[in-house]
Amino acid sequence: MPTSPTSFTPGQAAARFGEFTVVDVRTPGEYAGGHLPGAHNIPLDRIAEAADALRTVAARGPLLIVCASGARSAKGCAQLAALGTAAATLEGGTAAWTAAGHPVERALGARTPWPLDRQIRLAAGSLVVAGFGAGLAWAPAHWLSGLVGAGLVFSGVTNTCGMAALLARLPYNRPSRDAVPFEETLLRLTA
Repeated sequence: MPTSPTSFTPGQAAARFGEFTVVDVRTPGEYAGGHLPGAHNIPLDRIAEAADALRTVAARGPLLIVCASGARSAKGCAQLAALGTAAATLEGGTAAWTAAGHPVERALGARTPWPLDRQIRLAAGSLVVAGFGAGLAWAPAHWLSGLVGAGLVFSGVTNTCGMAALLARLPYNRPSRDAVPFEETLLRLTA
């Protein structure tokens, strides 16, 4: 595997932007809300499916993996490394990229859903509050808060998130009708 940096700041990435094939691992809804110019959308949960195409692209030049904050892109880089493909992540993700004044592309009229990590915090917090409130009227309802807490602990220990998998399937996180299909994205990557 070639030796290359494992992460780039927005400034470093912008200075070398033409060298990269950019892969955005956010949900299609998040991607549609604004992504780095020319980025290809391959959601994190589909990295393994795209491994052959990404390996082909990485043989031609460096891959830059991007998400909202850098957490999912780091996971994507780790998955690719385990499959023998080198990739680097954008430190701070699209949030840091836009904060540094770099441009993003978005489909005309595209809605901008909250980043998935924010959706998770809202859903988990709401369930805990609901379990607490319901528990005031009916004591066994406190178990809801305990189960959510246990799920969050499990998520932290295993570095997985079942709630993220569920939320990613909601309509506002799914591709719009005019989005490029996953299979076409793979073809464009390898063309």
